[in-house]
Amino acid sequence: MQSIAQVQNVQKINAVSTGKVVNEKSMMVWRPHGNKMFETFSFLPPLSDADLGKQVQYLLNNGWTPCLEFEDPAHAYTDGHGNSGLDSSINTNYYDNRYWVMWKLPMYGCNDPSEVLAEVKACVKAFPNCYVRCAGFDNIKQVQCHSFLVYRPKLDPMEGGARDVADRQI
Repeated sequence: MQSIAQVQNVQKINAVSTGKVVNEKSMMVWRPHGNKMFETFSFLPPLSDADLGKQVQYLLNNGWTPCLEFEDPAHAYTDGHGNSGLDSSINTNYYDNRYWVMWKLPMYGCNDPSEVLAEVKACVKAFPNCYVRCAGFDNIKQVQCHSFLVYRPKLDPMEGGARDVADRQI
């Protein structure tokens, strides 16, 4: 019987690449500008309407009330905003300007994700240069249980817009 080493020609692979084409993605550098992440799923490519509908259905299945909020790029990201003089970064678990403008009222009694998606489209039409997020509120515990970004403005990343997923690293 042959040993495994004789049967397989195992090649040692270095963990770090310094320019080989085969490992070009193993040493990526995160772009520090125009790469702001918000809420759940913001690191992913934009969700389709079908994917958004599934997330809204998740909110509804848990008995949470959907609510839409929007904010312009200058105020949507909380790092460094506020007038308190305190360290208002997300990392400190205290930050000013975490509240966005509410789009209409919370959607009490909503039981169809298409109603929420229609309101998302209306909000984007009215405020195309703003971020839009959907939050799910528990009316018994009186807390926000889930929140996710449903729209990013089509702006240059250096002006508050989102980078394409493929352009987030170099």
